[in-house]
Amino acid sequence: MSAKKTPLQIQKEQFGGKEKLVDRVIGVVSQIAQGDSDKDAWKSRLLAASNKKLLKLFEVSSEIQSKFGSVEKLAAKTAEALGHAKDQPFVKKLAAYTPAKLLDLYRSASRSQPAAK
Repeated sequence: MSAKKTPLQIQKEQFGGKEKLVDRVIGVVSQIAQGDSDKDAWKSRLLAASNKKLLKLFEVSSEIQSKFGSVEKLAAKTAEALGHAKDQPFVKKLAAYTPAKLLDLYRSASRSQPAAK
């Protein structure tokens, strides 16, 4: 039986160190979030975060970037899946959600969409 790897083991194996993981997270998050932000402030906050949180943030951000491109596009797709594609205030409200919450909402809405039809 093989034991499940800890977040520290995963971080060291895949990224080589916490500093490199934080740099990758900042790179991916800055691409999906279109806002002005101070990367030095992000870096100091992320270096204090747990490895598990960093890995989850990297996973969610990478999925959003590869499938949707940005949080705004994910919000539009989520509104479409929920049947509110033309309701712009609703789309704006969805875009204000955290990326992880928005991705989870999209997943659940897209799963239940075929059952509704």
